[in-house]
Amino acid sequence: MFLPLNDENPFERIRHAYVTWALVATNVLVFLFVQGGWTGGIEATTAFSFGTIPAVLSHMAVLPEDFRHLPPELTLASYMFFHGGWSHIIVNMAFLWVFGDNVEDALGHVRYLAFYFLCGIAGAIVHTLGHPASEVPLIGASAAVSGVVGAYAMLHPNVRIWVLVLMRIPLRLPAIWPIGAWIVFQLWNLVANDQDGTAWLAHLGGLIAGGLLVIPMRRRGVQLWVTTRDGTPPPPAESPR
Repeated sequence: MFLPLNDENPFERIRHAYVTWALVATNVLVFLFVQGGWTGGIEATTAFSFGTIPAVLSHMAVLPEDFRHLPPELTLASYMFFHGGWSHIIVNMAFLWVFGDNVEDALGHVRYLAFYFLCGIAGAIVHTLGHPASEVPLIGASAAVSGVVGAYAMLHPNVRIWVLVLMRIPLRLPAIWPIGAWIVFQLWNLVANDQDGTAWLAHLGGLIAGGLLVIPMRRRGVQLWVTTRDGTPPPPAESPR
């Protein structure tokens, strides 16, 4: 629907978004060198070995011995670093690159890393609860990235961002507009296209987790919904005495 290109949102508390950079680099390296993404896809063996399989996680099916590289519980983390193809990883990493650094700024490096994994795990669990008998592996960073998007919407709804609408039209909009449209798009597809092979329920699980977790996990003094309409940040909030 749209691809984020850039936001006009300078850091207030960190100098560099080390964790966001590391997550993007790790995803790309895994895609290229671990799963052999040069071919543009992922082998079934890799997907079944490192993806989250709801039926296995809910003990409704048993994974063949050749695919048991990790305990099922650990695939709740490993699945986030494997992608189905070039478009899958490019879209996820674009969202993470644009929105992740400011969420990292608001949470701090360590809490942001924990936040990212918690959102991804939450998405996989919600997907499993919704499809407990599914034997299709869940892969991709989408749930974790959805959590980052949800947190960004809570923190900076009116910051101006550049987006590529329909992959053709560049527009500069307040963040809440494209993010709100993206949320509606997720809800619509969950209802209308639940069988199209995309884990829409995982996206929504990660999104809700991100919107909720940013409230207790943000740094002291970081406020929600405070950015001005022209995209300039407000004066720093005073810490409680």
